Amino acid sequence: MQNDRLVRFSITVPEDLLSEFETEYYSENRANRSEAVRCLMRGYVSGERWRCSDGQVCATVTIVYDHHLPELTRNLTAVQHDFGEVIICSTHVHLNHESCLECVITKGNSKEIQGLIEALRKVRGIKSLNVNVTAEI
Repeated sequence: MQNDRLVRFSITVPEDLLSEFETEYYSENRANRSEAVRCLMRGYVSGERWRCSDGQVCATVTIVYDHHLPELTRNLTAVQHDFGEVIICSTHVHLNHESCLECVITKGNSKEIQGLIEALRKVRGIKSLNVNVTAEI
């Protein structure tokens, strides 16, 4: 952490939410509630900052889909070929007889990676698509 001055503030949350949060947080032997909130805030800020920047980032895009839809598979492949300059690799796993999981690892300009994500979101038939930005480079 930088030499930032600490600021005290208060928040209001439902009691049951706080109880669940503390149970989960302290189960990982974390120090205190303030550190928990700082950790969440850092994660949120870095997770959102890349959307507004033009910088270099690394991100994973995790997709779950029904492999019985041949057009979907072709469309996923076509999108990935269109954005080959930011895709480092793609890993494909068979979850069960119907579903596949594909993890696309990217590195490059945040705007280009956002373009890839938007193109993937337009592919019909995807069950879920999650993005995790791991680092600003």
